[in-house]
Amino acid sequence: MTGVPVAPVTTRGSDFADLARQIKQAGLLQRRIGYYVARIGANVVLLAAGAVAFVILGDTWWQLLTAAYVAIVLTQFAFIGHDAGHHQILRTRRGNAIIGYAHGAFTGISYGWWIGKHTRHHANPNQEDADPDIDIPALAFSEEQAVAKQGFLRWIAKYQALLFLPLLMTQAIMLKAAGIEALMRKQVKAAAVEAALLVGHLAVYTTAVFLVLSPAQAVLFIVVHHAVMGVYLGLSFAPNHKGMPILPAGQKVDFLRRQVLTSRNITGGRWVDFLLGGLNYQIEHHLFPNMPRPNLRRAQPLVQAFCHQRAVSYTQCSIAASYAWVLRHLHTVGAPLRARS
Repeated sequence: MTGVPVAPVTTRGSDFADLARQIKQAGLLQRRIGYYVARIGANVVLLAAGAVAFVILGDTWWQLLTAAYVAIVLTQFAFIGHDAGHHQILRTRRGNAIIGYAHGAFTGISYGWWIGKHTRHHANPNQEDADPDIDIPALAFSEEQAVAKQGFLRWIAKYQALLFLPLLMTQAIMLKAAGIEALMRKQVKAAAVEAALLVGHLAVYTTAVFLVLSPAQAVLFIVVHHAVMGVYLGLSFAPNHKGMPILPAGQKVDFLRRQVLTSRNITGGRWVDFLLGGLNYQIEHHLFPNMPRPNLRRAQPLVQAFCHQRAVSYTQCSIAASYAWVLRHLHTVGAPLRARS
């Protein structure tokens, strides 16, 4: 494990401009269309293989394995949607949006709603009252949030480290529900078009499941699919910021330090790159959100060296250590509630 989280400080804002020049000179902001064509093509083939297996297996409990498989593949689709949302794939906003909406239709998650939420997160990572990713009813990320909980949510916060994995099982359903709610309230762009795409997704998905499987198998297929997808999504995003410094509401910090000090990288090689969809380079991604995913690996040593030169704490650890870090933080945050029991 390297890097120790430190309290963020306000300093000059020219450091990021210096780093950005290095990154641009290295050509790391250039599009990687060939990579994305191959990645999207591979995902489509994997999903098609799952569909074929689903039809061939038919009415059997072995389909629960298919449900888990489809969940994993569709999470890879979600990673592509994430990259499209950051304009990493194509040069034009429209082209990236088309890819994003298409992938949202496959996953069943509103692309338009997610873009708004994720943009707020990138602008204010780990900032109280500004980052939606640390404003989650069922979890507390600071002692202040924990003691403010009431009723059942307070009990959950008390034991949130133990309940973290079960809570992640609901993540996919919660994301879909939040997106549907935003669409119904017309809080996203192209709401009518996206609503049609998501209705189409729901119609095809439920028809296929209940047509091929018995009612009991169909219901359990849906549960397993969404539980696995929720855990996969949660375990991909949780290591990135949870347990890192939380900035008080209104605190002014320059862009480079705001992004670096609140983020954590995950080491482990190319298998981790694939498993986490490039989100393991969270520091580089937050500094340069439109950098194509395959370029993040090349940017990492440049950013780390730059941060070392500027005495900016750069945090990275293994995937196992990151999960332990998150659980320790959640356990510590819930301590005041347990002490009052």
